[in-house]
Amino acid sequence: MSGKRIQAKHKIDRRVGANLWGRTKSPFNTRQTGPGMHGASRRGKMSDYGLQLMAKQKLKGYYGNIGEKQFRRYYKEASRLRGDTGENLIGLLERRLDAVIYRAKFVPTVFAARQFVNHKHVTVNGKVVNIPSYLVKEGDVIEVREASRNIPMVIEAGQSAERDLVDYLDVDPKAFKATFLRVPKLEDVPYAVQMEPNLIVEYYSR
Repeated sequence: MSGKRIQAKHKIDRRVGANLWGRTKSPFNTRQTGPGMHGASRRGKMSDYGLQLMAKQKLKGYYGNIGEKQFRRYYKEASRLRGDTGENLIGLLERRLDAVIYRAKFVPTVFAARQFVNHKHVTVNGKVVNIPSYLVKEGDVIEVREASRNIPMVIEAGQSAERDLVDYLDVDPKAFKATFLRVPKLEDVPYAVQMEPNLIVEYYSR
């Protein structure tokens, strides 16, 4: 991963005031302020709107800094589905192909996952898919292509003890294969910080 992307990731951490991915090298472990010259003065008591906005920024940032237009589309789709809109939103985000690649520990970060999918290293049910936002379905089999399995980043990610595997994926690390078993609920997703999709629903419902 380039230094530029690492910096961008750490900037997101500081902007939302949290170590979003629970990574040991996050500057937020030592620097508890926002980025920029006014960062230190911004951490007062937040309004309801501020809390809602921060909840949205955290979730957008976590999945690789998703753009507002795309994120709003996820919200609209989540509100159309049956059940709790906040839970549905989490389910949609966890169905993204780049999120699945990250959860399966085939790559070290969500940013790397996006690039990895873009560069055609991944198949879904045997066919190459190069769209990071592609939504997988229950039963879909996601694999790292054979020629891509020796990339150092992939080997390192698989050996990392920094993250645990999730129970809504059936991962075969030796075969570089993961089966998407079910759409997770908020409580199933191993976020390093508290995510509050209910506040995001409030934000868009204003």
